[in-house]
Amino acid sequence: MPDARRGLLLGAAAYLMWGAFPLYWPLLEPGGAVEILGHRVIWSCLVMVALVLALRRRSELAAIWRDRRTRLVLTVAAAVITVNWTTYIWGVNNGRVVETSLGYFINPLVTVLMGVVILRERLRPLQWVALGIAAAAVAVITAEYGRPPWVALVLAFSFGSYGLCKKTANVGATESLAYETAVIAPFAVAYLLWLETHGDSGFTTHGAGHALLLMTTGIVTAVPLICFGGAATRVSMVTLGLLQYLAPTLQFVLGVTYFHEDMPAGRWVGFALVWIALMLFTFEAINHRRRQLRLTVEASTAA
Repeated sequence: MPDARRGLLLGAAAYLMWGAFPLYWPLLEPGGAVEILGHRVIWSCLVMVALVLALRRRSELAAIWRDRRTRLVLTVAAAVITVNWTTYIWGVNNGRVVETSLGYFINPLVTVLMGVVILRERLRPLQWVALGIAAAAVAVITAEYGRPPWVALVLAFSFGSYGLCKKTANVGATESLAYETAVIAPFAVAYLLWLETHGDSGFTTHGAGHALLLMTTGIVTAVPLICFGGAATRVSMVTLGLLQYLAPTLQFVLGVTYFHEDMPAGRWVGFALVWIALMLFTFEAINHRRRQLRLTVEASTAA
């Protein structure tokens, strides 16, 4: 199978698995969002450390520990991904699947906005239009909900911050996630032990099946990441950027058709505006990349 096709399949598999997460987290109830998060962190840490050893990336992981700047950046990344994971699990298990999908729909636009505010990047005119439409969409959805869509906004900004940290750190996905989960793991262990001593833990009180399900959180976290890593080295960034919309699309469809969440007219209008903004943003990104490639070819030909 050609590399490009394999990369496309791996990317699609990663985003479809992430999109199907709303079907998985409710299986871990009656555990609360923080308890589920604690198990996800611990089992993910064990899985990622095993992967680091299996892939012989111990030297890369050791390099993170030796570099103070990288260690600091990835510690911040660990903190914001903890917020992201907790919010997402809570949203799914509290009937806000559609709102979680909104968070990942607007995430690319939030990432661009953070680039402008934090990295002083310059936006092209159509990108500004897309951001304006997205802001209008959030305003419409806020008016319809009667409150800001906090779950969506926290997911978008926390994941945008996480992406910014990962870009700044510039280290491999496997060893960076191993480090991040190792940083959070002591807090997760302490919290789960506290639940156990107070008789509030679900790990040992709901049978072996429930305990095994909680243990699968590590594999469920690692497998899409491995697929994504395989895709990132085989397909273009444009293709990867388009594939990322698979996850929130599947989440949205599940929220409306499977979980039967309400979608009043105002909410449909807000989501329609988000989709228009994303289409403009994607169209502009593809055209810009084509122009850059054409200029590169022309420059090399002239030389």
